[in-house]
Amino acid sequence: MAFDGLTGDFLKAKLRSGNQYTSNGVKEFLEPLLEHYNQPIPTTDILVRGDSGFATPDVYDLCDLYENQYVIRLKANRNLYRLAEEFVFYDNHRPWDEKEVYYHSVSYQAASWFKPRRVCIRSTREVGELLFKHSFIVTNFSENISAKRVFETYNKRGSMENYIKEAKNSFYFDKTDSPRFIENEARMMISLLAYNLVNFLRTLCFKPKSKGLQVDTIRFRLFKVAGKLVSTARQMYLKLSISHVYQQEFYAVFRKIQRIRQYI
Repeated sequence: MAFDGLTGDFLKAKLRSGNQYTSNGVKEFLEPLLEHYNQPIPTTDILVRGDSGFATPDVYDLCDLYENQYVIRLKANRNLYRLAEEFVFYDNHRPWDEKEVYYHSVSYQAASWFKPRRVCIRSTREVGELLFKHSFIVTNFSENISAKRVFETYNKRGSMENYIKEAKNSFYFDKTDSPRFIENEARMMISLLAYNLVNFLRTLCFKPKSKGLQVDTIRFRLFKVAGKLVSTARQMYLKLSISHVYQQEFYAVFRKIQRIRQYI
């Protein structure tokens, strides 16, 4: 799955067999997206942010080819842990009753990489713990951007988890109960379209304070409304109950939709 990190729009999804490894086909999934967005807006800075399932040299090379930046989490391995441990020290004078967090940056080349790449390390020791835990991110950000800032940039990927949760809980995006693969994929795409229609509505027609409303709240306020559509020879009328609590909000959104229609 790929989302727009700024708007929450669902850019692309692909249903795969459950026995495939996470990174299988990632390059083929990502390349059309980069090709598409680099053509109409070639001056736009594109950042690819992904979890460890996207940690493959094919993705790094693809981003370098299109001159796009990336911050991708790496799975820990013995070599990376050995590098990280060189930056931390254990002695009797440490503030054991305080949490410690350190950031470092190293040049690292895995066996499958054809060149060294920048890897940022976050070493964390919780209160009362003896050893540090390490996290790793590979990036092509310049050294002018601190390792801490790289991790802060990556941490915003947490918003994608909320988008995924909303797609699953509100649009049944993960409902795959059909015995045929193609039917499950078609249902998934319908859920994707439904998600985007509601997200476009939220982005284009809601007031700033309402843009964070969850889908269930939007349904309750704007969709699950008792009304009557009356058609005459000249026009159509939508009549709502006079006691509808959110009718002011309903009509404000409705008027914005009408204005958008004028430009389509």
